[in-house]
Amino acid sequence: MGFVPFTFIDFMDIILVAAIMYWIYRMTKGTNAPYILSGIIAIYLLWVVVRTLNMELLSTILGQLISVGAIALIIVVVVIFDAAEKIDDFIELKAPLSKIVLQYYLNFIPFFINQFSGLFTFIAVIFFTSKMAYQTEIIAILSAGISFRRLMWPYILSAGAITLLSLVLNLVVIPAANGERLKFELNYIKNIKGAKYDPHIYRQIEPGTFAYIRDYTEQTRTAAFFVLETYENGTIVSSLEAANAKFDPETGRWSAPKSVYRKFEDDKEIFNNTQALDTLINLNTSELGRVEELVKTMDIVTLGHFIQQQRAKGSDMIARFEVERHNRFAFPASTFILTIIGVSLSSRKVRGGTGLHIGIGIVLAFSFILFSKFGEEFAKGGLLPPGIAVWIPNIIYSFIAFYLYKKAPK
Repeated sequence: MGFVPFTFIDFMDIILVAAIMYWIYRMTKGTNAPYILSGIIAIYLLWVVVRTLNMELLSTILGQLISVGAIALIIVVVVIFDAAEKIDDFIELKAPLSKIVLQYYLNFIPFFINQFSGLFTFIAVIFFTSKMAYQTEIIAILSAGISFRRLMWPYILSAGAITLLSLVLNLVVIPAANGERLKFELNYIKNIKGAKYDPHIYRQIEPGTFAYIRDYTEQTRTAAFFVLETYENGTIVSSLEAANAKFDPETGRWSAPKSVYRKFEDDKEIFNNTQALDTLINLNTSELGRVEELVKTMDIVTLGHFIQQQRAKGSDMIARFEVERHNRFAFPASTFILTIIGVSLSSRKVRGGTGLHIGIGIVLAFSFILFSKFGEEFAKGGLLPPGIAVWIPNIIYSFIAFYLYKKAPK
């Protein structure tokens, strides 16, 4: 197997694509592990197997994804861009090289790859199929009595393998990788360092009961100015306040040497100074962190339990958590849908050839991403149920895929 000719234009092409991908990542950043290597190896081994079995079409499709190594080069360039942006923080905060590589970037790469796996697959499918169409190979295949449905099978199998890999990454691998990456950022990225817990934390413990913490220090497990408020019909009826409250992880209790109990009756406010506070409430310190970052570190089972817990408490952030959960399934499914669109779109020989097909494909792919982001924001704003908002782009583009499939040459 020889090398593909690599020119300066090819190099600039990869640099520009990497820059665009990195810019998109920065714009859509929300959230990444050694297991990605096993995923790449699995795809490579699959490619070796199908080549050995002389499955020409499937091996060519997989070969388009891995032979040139363009994706690997794009990842390298993206890592260089990111390192250049953060190098001052790494030096100033004395981040060890081993942690930069193993804890941060090895956990950043899986997220980036998975974020754009659908787009990479889509463009690869369009490029390969359009090239076949331009050389009239598809016409020859159909003329030989092979149906378009049969022609689709190698694409379906490849898309299915990538979808399953993406699903495993989304449900298990990336959340664990996010946890490691977040630990690194809290210690070595200046604008995030020490920001594991937001100031002025306000959480609903159960319907009608709220906890307010001005600031929480993890090292001492101490909450500065702890308030427990009770409401009835939207009106506060009592509050329990302590200057400093300490959390005991073994018992789950909050305690303070002094506290003040305030009761509100009509226009009266009754104070009752107590010597000590010792209370058991349904509030764990893990819930005090940046919650939207926290849910990105949970595997799918833990996330489900967390959502149930927060729903029982009456949390007003359920929609955001549900968007995260639905996205973990909807995003891998989009790879499958985009593959069918790519094959159906580019299987017909047209004037403009590969360039026209890729141009249309990029417009469709980025409109899908944009549509998905709008759906997420509608869900987070309470304008649409999360399940509908997240899955609407997949449903609409499934109809587009079905229409293009029906219009494809037979």
